[in-house]
Amino acid sequence: MVFMGDRATLLETGRFVQRHARNAADEIIEAVPAVDATVDTAARTGSLPDSGPDTETESDAETESRHRRAAERGDTDAMSALGALLLRRGDLDAAEPFLRGATAEGDRAAANNLGVLLHQRGYPDEAAGWWRVAAVAGSAPAAHALGRHHRERGDEPAAEYWLRQAAEQGHALGAYALADLLEHRSDVGAERWLRAAAEQGHREAAYRLALALERRATDTLRGPHAYGPAAAAGRVGHAYDTAGRLRAADPARTGEDLPPAVLPPRAGDAAAAGPLGEAEQWFRQAAARGHRRAALHLGALLEQRGELKEAGRWYLSSAKEGEAKAACALGFLLRDAGDEESAAVWWLRAAQDGDGNAANALGALHAARGEQQTAERWYRAAMDAGDVNGAYNLGLLCAAQDRLPQAEQWYRRAAYAGHREAANALAVLLLQAGDAGGAEPWFSKAAEAGSVDAAFNLGILHAGRDDDRSALAWYERAAAAGHTEAALQVGIAALRDGDERTAERHLRCAAGGGSPEAAFRLATLLDARRPEPGPVVLGAPVDQKTECEEWYERAAQQGHRRAQVRVGMLAAGRGDLAEADRWYREAAEAGSRNGAFNLGLLLAREGSEREAALWWTRAARAGHGRAALRLALLAARRGELSEGRKWCARAVELGPAEVAERAARLSEALHQELTA
Repeated sequence: MVFMGDRATLLETGRFVQRHARNAADEIIEAVPAVDATVDTAARTGSLPDSGPDTETESDAETESRHRRAAERGDTDAMSALGALLLRRGDLDAAEPFLRGATAEGDRAAANNLGVLLHQRGYPDEAAGWWRVAAVAGSAPAAHALGRHHRERGDEPAAEYWLRQAAEQGHALGAYALADLLEHRSDVGAERWLRAAAEQGHREAAYRLALALERRATDTLRGPHAYGPAAAAGRVGHAYDTAGRLRAADPARTGEDLPPAVLPPRAGDAAAAGPLGEAEQWFRQAAARGHRRAALHLGALLEQRGELKEAGRWYLSSAKEGEAKAACALGFLLRDAGDEESAAVWWLRAAQDGDGNAANALGALHAARGEQQTAERWYRAAMDAGDVNGAYNLGLLCAAQDRLPQAEQWYRRAAYAGHREAANALAVLLLQAGDAGGAEPWFSKAAEAGSVDAAFNLGILHAGRDDDRSALAWYERAAAAGHTEAALQVGIAALRDGDERTAERHLRCAAGGGSPEAAFRLATLLDARRPEPGPVVLGAPVDQKTECEEWYERAAQQGHRRAQVRVGMLAAGRGDLAEADRWYREAAEAGSRNGAFNLGLLLAREGSEREAALWWTRAARAGHGRAALRLALLAARRGELSEGRKWCARAVELGPAEVAERAARLSEALHQELTA
């Protein structure tokens, strides 16, 4: 018996290499200590003695010169502003005396910026002292910097206190840092501060808020994500195709134009859209501000919704900023739109940046072109990038080339890494080699990990040992997950036990999934419930086809021979002999002896006795007793007594009883005729 093997969904995992710097706001939060950008330029420059309406258009040199003149006259605000200007330029030596001078005069901005300067020089504790002075005086940037300083030293209570001071003053970086701290502790208050920072334009906060809203919507509506290929429909005993499957979509070609900036979502709009709709709006805000991962997520949301052109634009925006996953996703859109060459360009870019999914896609592309060595090289690259599908796909590639020892090696590698379909494929390989004992644990491991095919295969394995109870349990498990052939087996078992309601439910599932055998059995079940047809009334309207007839026809159209014969019989009963001839002939040509026998009857009634004899001969040689009896009668009428006795003997051998009895009597009569 041949076992099932599922298609592999190439997972979008793997390392990626960052090739573009984040903008300043994200650098502050994610890459370097926050304090190097907390320079407070809030000095009251408008009160400087020689400021005037023309200062907005003056050059940097003129501004510096003006501040310097005022600072030399002892103006505190000018000293603070000049110190901040020099600090931003990186001239720490020149900035320090002005900042210390302004700080001594009680300027809180200067105290904060002096802390920044000292931190940059490697004196964090002294910096923290000046930040505390500024923060106590009401400086939100200083409170933020002081909070980050305490968190870096593991003092979370102090960090929370100062970050909260900054956040409550409306400081976006403080609100984000507080949210990050609370989220680290799984505190539900984190979302409030993410929202506060996002509403002030903090793109990382907008992105993380969107992620939180998306998670909540996903958990509420569907539970955890479960990505995987749908089970293919096939006949019992036929293996599924195990070729690697790339993510499918209905994409449009992407354009070069980037999306416009968007406004933060309004409260009313977000409430109307729900958590997922609000998440999308925050993704949009972050993406419009250049957040490449937000653009990636937004593209994925739009692609899932079928808005493929816009999805492609966001993928393109993210990919241009160096996001390997976006380049990979863009490649899939282009591939599915028929532009394989452009897809390969983006996959190559993503794969070179360490994306294992893109490397797998390139492997599949070259494998489909028959370039096996190139495909193997990319599958190995995917594996090196940490994508376990690379090993699985190498197994598939080797199996397709009948390199079974190598296929087993790669399947094992992927299976040990937790790849459930590799475990199933390994078990199938072992079973085909006669190692049922070695196969069963891998089937079990794959099934427990969620492989529907492995659960079905365990059912087959137990059925082969006549352990019907265990087999049924596995079939039921696979059927519950939507496995077509498993549902058929459960339906057959229910029919055997007389539970027609359970049988009908599972047969409907299997038939709807494309199983012709299930469609035929369902039709038979419904047919048995139909009342006997009444006498035909001349001129009465023709009834619509019943549901059982529709299921018979569906099975017949899928090549089910018994269903084809049954559809032919129903057509003959309606008087539609041409339709009956078509279905009988299709069944007979496919090897159905009943189809051949019925076709012979139809032809004989129409006067085509010679052709009828040909079909009866085919049926009799295939074991149809009634066809043999018909041939015996035909030979007797023609006076071919020896030929008639030969077919009588065949009919007696084949039966059934009534046919055997009639054939025996006819044979005796022919014998008497021959010996008379």
